[in-house]
Amino acid sequence: MGKGFYVSKLVAFVCIFFAVAAVATIIALAVVYSNEKSNNDKVENGGTTTSPTSTTTSSTVTTPASNEIWDQYRLPPHLEPEHYDVDLRPILTKNDQGLYVFHGVSKAYFMCKVATQHVIIHSNKLNYTTDPILTDDTGSTISSNKHFFAEETNYLILPLNEQLQPLKKYVLHTQYIGELADDLAGFYRSEYVEDGVTKIIATTQMQAPDARKAFPCFDEPGLKATFTITLRHKPDYVALSNMNVAKQWNNAQWNVTKFEKSPKMSTYLVAFIVSQFKAIGDDRYYINYQVKIWGRKIAIEDENQGEYALNVTRPILEFFENYYGVPYPLPKSDQIAIPDFSAGAMENWGLVTYRDTALLYDTKESSIGNKERVLTVIAHELAHQWFGNLVTIRWWNDLWLNEGFASYVEYLGADHAEPTWNIKDLTVLYDLHRVMGVDALASSHPLTSKEEDVNTPSEISSLFDSITYSKGAAVIRMLSSFITEDVFVQGLQTYLKEFEYSNTAYIDLWIHLQAAIDKSNIQLDNKIEAIMNTWVLQMGFPVVTINTATGVVQQKHFLLDPNATVTRPSDFNYTWFVPITYFSGASALNTFWLNARDGTNEAFKTAGQQGDWLLANINVTGYYRVNYDDVNWDRLLNQLNTDLSRIPVINRAQIIDDAFNLARAQIISTTRALETTKFLSKDVEYMPWQAALSSLSYFTQMFDRTDVYGPMKAYMKNQVTPLFNYFKNLTNDWSIRPATLTEQYNEINSVSMACSYGIPECGELAIRLFNEWKNSTVNGIHPNLRSTIYCNAIARGGEEEWNFLWEQFRNTTNAQEADKIRAGLACSREPWILNRLLEFSLDPTKIRRQDTVSTITNVANNVIGQSLAWDFVRANWVKLREQFGDSSFSFGNLITGVTRRFSTDFDLSQINQFKEDNKEVGFGTGARALDQSIERTEANVRWVNQNKVVVKEWFEAAANP
Repeated sequence: MGKGFYVSKLVAFVCIFFAVAAVATIIALAVVYSNEKSNNDKVENGGTTTSPTSTTTSSTVTTPASNEIWDQYRLPPHLEPEHYDVDLRPILTKNDQGLYVFHGVSKAYFMCKVATQHVIIHSNKLNYTTDPILTDDTGSTISSNKHFFAEETNYLILPLNEQLQPLKKYVLHTQYIGELADDLAGFYRSEYVEDGVTKIIATTQMQAPDARKAFPCFDEPGLKATFTITLRHKPDYVALSNMNVAKQWNNAQWNVTKFEKSPKMSTYLVAFIVSQFKAIGDDRYYINYQVKIWGRKIAIEDENQGEYALNVTRPILEFFENYYGVPYPLPKSDQIAIPDFSAGAMENWGLVTYRDTALLYDTKESSIGNKERVLTVIAHELAHQWFGNLVTIRWWNDLWLNEGFASYVEYLGADHAEPTWNIKDLTVLYDLHRVMGVDALASSHPLTSKEEDVNTPSEISSLFDSITYSKGAAVIRMLSSFITEDVFVQGLQTYLKEFEYSNTAYIDLWIHLQAAIDKSNIQLDNKIEAIMNTWVLQMGFPVVTINTATGVVQQKHFLLDPNATVTRPSDFNYTWFVPITYFSGASALNTFWLNARDGTNEAFKTAGQQGDWLLANINVTGYYRVNYDDVNWDRLLNQLNTDLSRIPVINRAQIIDDAFNLARAQIISTTRALETTKFLSKDVEYMPWQAALSSLSYFTQMFDRTDVYGPMKAYMKNQVTPLFNYFKNLTNDWSIRPATLTEQYNEINSVSMACSYGIPECGELAIRLFNEWKNSTVNGIHPNLRSTIYCNAIARGGEEEWNFLWEQFRNTTNAQEADKIRAGLACSREPWILNRLLEFSLDPTKIRRQDTVSTITNVANNVIGQSLAWDFVRANWVKLREQFGDSSFSFGNLITGVTRRFSTDFDLSQINQFKEDNKEVGFGTGARALDQSIERTEANVRWVNQNKVVVKEWFEAAANP
């Protein structure tokens, strides 16, 4: 699954700063991922069947005893699915009860492995209109008692009057009605307006535990089967599924589309959609398969927003065919933009679903960040077509392998499609730096866990976090680096060929990589399993401290709060096998393995004796932070301030990011960290500046309501002014765009920082460009700069400006533009306007449900709106839980977003009270994020108390040298 707002990748810039007088507004913008003809004549002929009276009903609902097998969240090992026939008819108009529903007929074919007298199969919110019937492979009915449900574990249970026999095959026949709700899960509905008409589509999102909401199934990733899907729909609609159409016919008022039988696949990858969408794609895009991009008619046919996705899909697929050594496994690749979608995208086999913003690109309205977002999300989802779909994890505890791998290789596929972008380096900013902030908390968690520790839908959904995606990507990137990419690919290819159409655990990949290493000339001190288990089975990462006076190197578990207590036991005692790459002013690149807490490397000592600076973790291929002795720190900073070109760009970003985090952990002084920003007045590269912005955003969050912020603004204004002038000249006074991807990103940074830190010319630019648009019918603001201009104009304006922008939001048909506007609306300085926007966030007629959480957190990122957003979340927590449920991926981001500025004892008492007040309601997938926010707040309180005075003094001195 691609990253949505919950796990969004920040593709254009991480923080946009804005300040007016003493006010600073921080916006985190995500410019910114998933048969047979029925024997039911009523469904087949388009007739009506009684509507469900509740979301989960049956003739008899029984609460089983706690020791029964159906009270366990994992299916018993008695039955193994082989095939499903699923026949569905979504009704895209409301019934008499005001509900949208779908009618279903299903046959689940399975084999008995262990004798049992019950059929237990997943089913959630399906109303069975007839009793389920079980037959054997001769068609004879197996007599049964009345079926019942275990609602907590989502099971339909059919008690039998005789035992099922091992190795014998059976078929479960069911007929049911489900609700096409707008809950973004299972088989659900999405709405959009086109030509003034509201249109309804029926679409799916099965991952992780929601295929059971569409048809009864053995809904675990390890229980693969084949599928034949049949969809019944009105003639003016088109039906899509994982496979190509096998045949179509008309039956009374309904068209019937039957799809070809799928290969063996997991239930969470099944997809089917009924819509009035249009597609782009033609014979040029046939290799051994067809590629099509689907979306709203206006987006595809009128505005040609699918062209870029179509153009990059073929090279990405070709790259992965070569990379994996396996041809694309299906006959077609449909990619479709869904107006309402909970994640960023979903890798359904052969029918990948996306948010509009992750698939569609408009050359007139979309920014360079939007373009990169489309490219990388497509690459991520197409990477899954092999790694995840063809070969699938056995259980969700190994989700990190699936998502972390795709999050790594997406950069490789994207680089192949856009080779001039040099995009592979950006993983350091987007994944590694970002996730280290979470993984440095005592409340973090290992990449993997025991299968028995992941059971409930909420527990499964909570794994879709930055540790899974971004740390997974970082450690796989590190692994590929130290064994070399060629050896990594060799092991990967044999792994995919051995396990195609089946399931694995992460250890299986280690075995194949080890075999590839053994055939190469790569020499490692330890087996790959031993090395990688230190990174996979224990949470966190080390800080490596190098003493160039003695040559001694040490590692220690890095925690942002040095007083935090890590309660999770570990067989590894928080020691890692660390590949330390390094060079000095006078040496070539080398690697030193630190396999214990302490070690010695004479090369480190030699560099110190010769007066050279030493730099470790070259290009940040390793997942660790680096600290040095004071002398080496001085030498590195002196080199940066005299000739920064001798330090690689990625490492210039690393020095800043490491230093600020080391300071927060009280390993080095805060003033030492601040010193790493001085060279920026001479640097025009994106990565160092972005690392500085991300690091200084913490200072802004902690101090923008205090007297520290004035001196900080003055210092940063001095640092940013040369960058602002550089891009003003490079772009001919902002009239043209720079040539490269990262130059365009840093142009955005230069403008946003200039406005944030009070360069008058920037504020005047924002107001002028906004007013020109306001007084015209054409938006002349370049898409790259719109987020910054909108935010600053709204912050400097009043109700009139806000109402104008709101109308633009209501009227735009471009989802990416809508995201930019929605973020800008949250920049108002008027509390009543911000409260109005918060209320709008819970009204799906104004703001789509998929955007509720990001709207609230946008307001929270505004210094004026933070307390308003926090109060709003507390007041509406029960409503939010009811709307989004236990399995929503959004709660973690919501809790983190509204508590990010907490830094006082009062803040801490409030968040603890919030936890206490809602312990009965629960926090769903946000439970871990809540604990992390409490831990962060405790650390913030201590850090502010310790550093406020010294930080103010440093900025005062640096601003007036």
